[in-house]
Order: sequence, then structure tokens, then C-alpha cells
Amino acid sequence: MVTITESAQGYLAELLTKQEDALGVRVFINQPGTPKAETCIAYCRESDILEGDEKRDFGAITAWFDVRSLPFLEDALVDYSKDRMGGQLTIKAPNAKLPRVDEDSPLEDRINYILYNEVNPSLAAHGGEVSLVELTTDAYAILKFGGGCQGCGMVDQTLKGGVEKTLLEQLPELVGVRDTTDHTDRSNAYY
Repeated sequence: MVTITESAQGYLAELLTKQEDALGVRVFINQPGTPKAETCIAYCRESDILEGDEKRDFGAITAWFDVRSLPFLEDALVDYSKDRMGGQLTIKAPNAKLPRVDEDSPLEDRINYILYNEVNPSLAAHGGEVSLVELTTDAYAILKFGGGCQGCGMVDQTLKGGVEKTLLEQLPELVGVRDTTDHTDRSNAYY
């Protein structure tokens, strides 16, 4: 799982002593399993702990891990190296950007997998892309188009005939998709 080296534990423990209400650190990945995945460490306060978070003690510090991020944190390493400028905390999570989805994965992860691995390669031919903004409680995928898709005259066809069709064929629990893109900016539009 995640390794936090002794030097990183010492560095984080020192930082935590300067935070009055921090209980430890929280480790999570924004947009896990996508090319935009970003591994993060933040101070963890009582209000930051989410249901399902996994708590682990690492000697001098306690860390909480976001349950959704755990599969993507496999083989992750948090290290601290002193240098002439003070030092640097590094986080290496080799699996953060790798899609790790199956039929039991959260619907949001399965949508992202399809968008990044099936839909976006096709849109890239026109300089476009689409990303998931959010998944509503009534199972609609809220999407945002970018690049050549933003302002494109064919975006409605792309949305309904391409993206929505692809997602609904593979994810029957999804009700539909909605586009939140401002298409009035046509400066990079493909059509």
C-alpha cells in the first residue's frame, strides 16, 4: 500500500505541530484513474474525515486515506529529502493515473474510464475533449467539452449521438448526460 518514509513522517510531524487543530494528514487523489490525476496530502481536521476513510498510524503521524483513492494509491511512496534549499516532500503514486475499474467500481470512475479511454481519443482527432464535472443524485453525467468541441456547431450531435450513446450502452444505470459548456466562445471550434 502506501509507504511514508521516516524522513517524511518526521517532516510532516513537524508541520503538524504548527497546526492547532490538525489530527494528522489526509491523502487523496483528485480525478483518480484519469490523465489529470493529482495526488494530494493535506492537513486533516475532524471536519475533513469522510465516512469510509481508512485511518493508519505511521509512528509520529496519523494518516487518513480517501477510500475512493485507495486502489490508485497502491505502491505509492511519500518521501522527504533535505537539500540546500531546505528540503522537498515528494509523492510518487505510479498507479494514480491508471484506470482501475470493474463492474463494482463507483459509477463516476466507470464514466471517467470510458470518457478518457474511448470517447476522448475520437474527439482528439478534432482537437476536442470531454470531461465529467459531476454525477447527479438522479444519475445524470454532467459533462464539459473543451478544445475543438467548445463552440462547435456539431456538439449536440457529438453529445447525443456519440458520448451519451456510448455511455448508456455500457452503463445502463446512467440516465443520461447534460452539457454545461459555454459554447458561445467559438474561437477554437472545429466546425
